[in-house]
Amino acid sequence: MSELRQDPTTEEWVIIARERVKRPNDFVRQQPKRELPDFSSSCPFCPGNESMTPPQTLLYQKQDGNGWQVRAFANKFAALSPGGRTTRNMKEGFFTEMKGVGVHEVIVETPLHNRSLALMGEGEILKVLNAYQERYNKLSRQQFAKLVIIFKNHGILAGTSLEHPHSQMVVTPVVPKHIRLRHEVAIRYYDKNGRCLYSDLVRHELKSGKRIVMDTENFVAFHPFASQRPFETWILPKKRQASFGSVSDEDLGNLAHILRINLVKLYRGLNDPDFNYVIDTAPVGDENEPYYMWHMRIIPRLTEVAGFEIGSGMYINTAVPEERAQFMRNLDIE
Repeated sequence: MSELRQDPTTEEWVIIARERVKRPNDFVRQQPKRELPDFSSSCPFCPGNESMTPPQTLLYQKQDGNGWQVRAFANKFAALSPGGRTTRNMKEGFFTEMKGVGVHEVIVETPLHNRSLALMGEGEILKVLNAYQERYNKLSRQQFAKLVIIFKNHGILAGTSLEHPHSQMVVTPVVPKHIRLRHEVAIRYYDKNGRCLYSDLVRHELKSGKRIVMDTENFVAFHPFASQRPFETWILPKKRQASFGSVSDEDLGNLAHILRINLVKLYRGLNDPDFNYVIDTAPVGDENEPYYMWHMRIIPRLTEVAGFEIGSGMYINTAVPEERAQFMRNLDIE
């Protein structure tokens, strides 16, 4: 029989459809992705084509000084852009609107056109995380900043339009409702129990062990009890910290390690699936609050959202988190 499971961090329900559960191999990409060159003359993110992008806001040179390793710059087709006021106005005497003020940046993760994160070494991934944090700490100080979203789209099904490996960062002048919901749930839990919900979640997942994919000294990766999608993976620190901007250099190195291993497992176990990941961090102004813990969510795009999900807001997951976590945990990537 199917199960209804509730996500403790949002109080939303998910259906684990046991009658429709697929085997791990059923999720493996059947057709290999198109082979990419390490350089494309038409790609604006490749070395030598820097004039095709807006001016860079961050540049990490290679250690040998021969070219760059990571670049950041404004998105040429930004969803939000600096300038203007964030005053809310009434439209047609009923609707609320405001100018599209914000920041939308691109972080190019590597000069190589075909080198995805799963193929990088820990040092290369650490440089990407360093870039995230440096730009986060810079952009969160903007007067209009209320939330900074760091995310990556890998593959067409995940929404990417350019093949060259890159991430994005968007600074918004409002906190979206679903983000508010996560924080309201965490605040209620803290007010009732005097403890951080996410710290308790980590402790319980480690005690249970059923959904753990990887456990290190500083981080834990697991498939959530109420996973919305097959192979959904969360990476949480063991030390409570509300803001990604406050993570120490040591912990960023540890994050690079666990992130790399989990991306390699997805790459090899499911034949390089399309995926999104996002770094969830506290809204600007709440960086030091005790109720929240920043974390990373990796969402493979293995299934489609259909009418029931759209109509109800409740996901149907055709993979049991405990079984998929065991598959990933036992996957040998050496």
